[in-house]
Amino acid sequence: MFVSIGLPVDRIPADAELLTGAGIGACAEAAERLGIDAVFVTDHPAPDETWIGRGGHPTVDPFVALSFAAAATTTLRLHTNLLVLGYRNPFLAAKAVASLDVLSSGRVTLGVGVGYLEAEFDALGGDYAQRAAVADDTLEAIKQAWSGEPVHRDGPSYRAAGTVVRPIPTQRPHPPIWVGGNSLAAMRRVVRHAQGWSPMPSPRSAAPHLGTPGIEGVDELGSRISRLHQMMEDAGRTDPIDIAVIPQTMAAFASGGSGASAWSSETVIDEIGQLRAAGGTALVVNLPGLELPVFLEVLERFAIEVLAKI
Repeated sequence: MFVSIGLPVDRIPADAELLTGAGIGACAEAAERLGIDAVFVTDHPAPDETWIGRGGHPTVDPFVALSFAAAATTTLRLHTNLLVLGYRNPFLAAKAVASLDVLSSGRVTLGVGVGYLEAEFDALGGDYAQRAAVADDTLEAIKQAWSGEPVHRDGPSYRAAGTVVRPIPTQRPHPPIWVGGNSLAAMRRVVRHAQGWSPMPSPRSAAPHLGTPGIEGVDELGSRISRLHQMMEDAGRTDPIDIAVIPQTMAAFASGGSGASAWSSETVIDEIGQLRAAGGTALVVNLPGLELPVFLEVLERFAIEVLAKI
């Protein structure tokens, strides 16, 4: 399975070394050496204090962090998980992604989502109520921009009259796009635009807060994956699609968690087996560690005790 590991840049305040170029480089180098496919960074440019107080996580800019990871490695992929489409003008987003792809020699995997924090949309001048429609338009505009040809397009809050975005991405026709979200609208977005789906395991009770329907358990996930494959077939798409899954046995460590002894390798391996049987093709994992040496220790243990056995 493809494996993407979260860079520990969302643990503020924590060990200051985690938030240095050298720290990001050390994590990326270790991941590449251990055979891990990608590292990822989330996208929260301007969250509000209420969300942070409920356990939310400030983080560094994904493109800056992933640029440091790219500079320290040669094959490691650079994964945005997830870039919120309504936070940026589509041509600025297209430029940032293309620049990272070119400078990394074609290593970007673009995970995207519609977002769910209304206060963050407000702070950034985004349209929370129309975020789904904006996301659809943004994906269309970004892909047009990546052609390198002049774009003539009127969007919800922009007018492109012969707009040119160059250089174009190294990967052709564009970097793989993975769409996040559990709703039917998100799945239709996958069918229309993407090469991967990133569902979010969550209880149904959290749906009003997260802005996406819950997925409770592996059986329900498998049912949704089967439905997506049917939607792909109905649309005439026969190309393979990645399904990025999150092991819930490790989800408690999204904000850093405790040390290397806090989880059972056997339990994680068992759940990964279930996720794979349900149709998962990629693992997206946050690992614990509030200090750089601890994170690197856990990363190595995870690679040796889990990944080497799956």
